[in-house]
Amino acid sequence: MKVYYSIQDFNPKDHYVVTQGTFDGVHLGHQKILKKIVEKAKNLQLESILLTFHPHPRSIIFNGEQNIKMLNTIEEKIKLIEQMGIDHLVISPFTKEFSRTSAFNFIKDILVEKLKVKHFVIGYDHRFGKNREGSIDDLKKHSEIFNYTLHEIEAKEVHESIISSTKIRIALEEGKVNLTKKFLGKAYSISGKVIKGKGRGKLLNFPTANIEIIQSEKLIPKHGVYAVIVNRKNTRYKAMMNIGFNPTFDQKEKSLEVHLFNFNENIYGETIRIYFHEYLRNEQKFETKEDLSRQLKLDKKNAEKGLQNA
Repeated sequence: MKVYYSIQDFNPKDHYVVTQGTFDGVHLGHQKILKKIVEKAKNLQLESILLTFHPHPRSIIFNGEQNIKMLNTIEEKIKLIEQMGIDHLVISPFTKEFSRTSAFNFIKDILVEKLKVKHFVIGYDHRFGKNREGSIDDLKKHSEIFNYTLHEIEAKEVHESIISSTKIRIALEEGKVNLTKKFLGKAYSISGKVIKGKGRGKLLNFPTANIEIIQSEKLIPKHGVYAVIVNRKNTRYKAMMNIGFNPTFDQKEKSLEVHLFNFNENIYGETIRIYFHEYLRNEQKFETKEDLSRQLKLDKKNAEKGLQNA
């Protein structure tokens, strides 16, 4: 897959099968659309293009007032889209100026002239252009003028219950990681660098790796304790993770700490990926360290049970 970081960088050699959207999460609904354009491109003996945007359009349109946390970093999105077999990924910087493009000009100047669309595949509810004025009806109306064909992915084609990136964000903010697995087709994950913590876990016989998340736009799930799988150097480890403020110790700053089961290596400075499989409980304040230690033993038992089929 070839990646372009602006529409101007893309130099068309032929006509293409095209789709467009933010595709945050690359969830099952997105995957349906991407499979469709790969299949259509193969049948027409053409190549496929996905046009997407960075940063998220709403963060620009609303001047950052909508603090949108993303399901994927741009690097994660590129990897996921490549796995779907797309030939060309065009990542257009989304700016105030770009947001003022009318629906008609978007079709004429970008889809037709810049991307040489021959066949356009789009979701049933897709909106585009200034103030989201463009719809599937506009694409149908102009298809004959500009000589492209159109395929609309209807809601029932995507899933019996409509999947959206917004629904997945809400589920993660509520700790419903089992639900996000159904929407994404896989466990939600984050990656981060292992940094030194305060060493409290080691004193409780539950040493933890403290995780620093570098990408500030990445959505972190609800505070609490989770059963997780950790991928470190292509090896998977069962683990449990706490996200929050460690109320037993009156901690002021938020931390992400993961305890890997049956593991005793120094991994400071390494980057690991964490997959969320089950929400175990809310954070809570314990009266004594002994009470906390007893709860951690129970958490481990529950995590091992929840990860039996992970």
